[in-house]
Amino acid sequence: MDGILNFIGGIRWQDGVDIILNSYILFRLYILFRGTNAFRVLIGIVVLWFFLRVAAFLGLIVTSWAMQGIIAVAALIIVVIFRNEIRSILQARNLRTIVWSFPKRPVKPPVETIAETVFEMGRRHVGALIVFPGNENLSEHAHGGIPWLGKISKEMIMSIFWKGNPVHDGAAIIQGDRVTEVGAVLPLSRREDLPYYYGTRHRAAAGMAELTDALVVVVSEERGQVSVAKGQSFKVVENKEELREKLESHAGVSSKQGGRRKAEQLELITAAALSVLFIGAVWFSFTRGLDTLITLEVPIEYMNREPGLEILDTSRNTVSLELSGSGLLIRSVRPDQVQVRLDLGTAVPGENIIPLTAENISLPPGVFLKNIRTQTVEVVMDVIIRKELPVQVDWGGKLREGVIISDVKIDPETVQVVGVKKILDKITAIYTERVPVDHIEESGSVSVRLVASPPLLRIAGGYRDRVLVDYTVLEREASGEAKK
Repeated sequence: MDGILNFIGGIRWQDGVDIILNSYILFRLYILFRGTNAFRVLIGIVVLWFFLRVAAFLGLIVTSWAMQGIIAVAALIIVVIFRNEIRSILQARNLRTIVWSFPKRPVKPPVETIAETVFEMGRRHVGALIVFPGNENLSEHAHGGIPWLGKISKEMIMSIFWKGNPVHDGAAIIQGDRVTEVGAVLPLSRREDLPYYYGTRHRAAAGMAELTDALVVVVSEERGQVSVAKGQSFKVVENKEELREKLESHAGVSSKQGGRRKAEQLELITAAALSVLFIGAVWFSFTRGLDTLITLEVPIEYMNREPGLEILDTSRNTVSLELSGSGLLIRSVRPDQVQVRLDLGTAVPGENIIPLTAENISLPPGVFLKNIRTQTVEVVMDVIIRKELPVQVDWGGKLREGVIISDVKIDPETVQVVGVKKILDKITAIYTERVPVDHIEESGSVSVRLVASPPLLRIAGGYRDRVLVDYTVLEREASGEAKK
């Protein structure tokens, strides 16, 4: 239970944002690319990545190396081979289409009207070539088409393939309930197993079906026969009911629309959940999967000291901590990111032994404390007092022979010093900075700083840290008496 609580407590708000953001990106990629060949290859790369992690965990060096190469090549294949699919998906009209909007439910094509019209053209021996796109973009294979965007009706389809119409020899492309292009030129199939009597229209239908996931309906002008091509399949359709079923199956719509919508909703919810689980697993593998130990020497901060007490001495000023975490995270930890604080709120004058526990240590999220090498810290405290001390000048150097300093006046003569009682009890005077006498030839004055030594002492408030020293210099006579 403690391990779970530590794990939850180690999660930063940045980690939550990181997981949610990348989960949403993965979910959007699924929404945009599902059903495409690129997506299926991407799923294969994800499976390879999973086995790569397993191989790395088991220490299979060669297997890990080989899978890394395969994944790198597969990623390149996606970009090169499926560039058309990727471009058609990313060439959205606005950013909202990529970032936020969900795919619209497919418009139900008027399959009854299409099926009836196709067999009517068959009875009249009117040749026709109609393409129903799937998920793949057809722009790389269908050329020379004229934009149409007309709503489907029996009269419209009949007029497109009427012999007097300039575009009747080309293909019509139908998406949803509209004819989007007419007069399109399709690639011809080079299959040798097609019947000998199949002309250009049939071979164009087979060629388009082979290269894309589109369904192509072709009406023979000579025989009045209706055929359907999809993938490698090329079959004759006997009646309009059979054609209607094929069109509905290809469009993904049927009489069970309610059940399909629920299935789509369930699919999206499942995809969202799997995106979160996958990104969470990746995050866990990077931040928790590889447990690394380091030792840091961290300075100790003393907190909540009583104003009337001063730290006189401590057994140590730093402490060694053994920390653990993922190799990626633990290597970025610096000593200034780790804080060790000791509470002196209950300390008393004299020696205090303070235990050092995990509660005294603050760590970056994702980093865990394994061991504290020092369990206690000794802190010696003393009462802060004031003491008035006389000021003494610290003369340095040597006067010129024949010269003496006969009189010295210091202003002020005494100052108050603040410090711990134990130290101040031993001090009888406070000294100035060193005043050199080597070049003193005559009387004068000098302003010098007071030296509060040891560092635990300081000049009390209201007193200056400098004094004025007036000195009198006399010449020494040969008899040894000073000459005024």
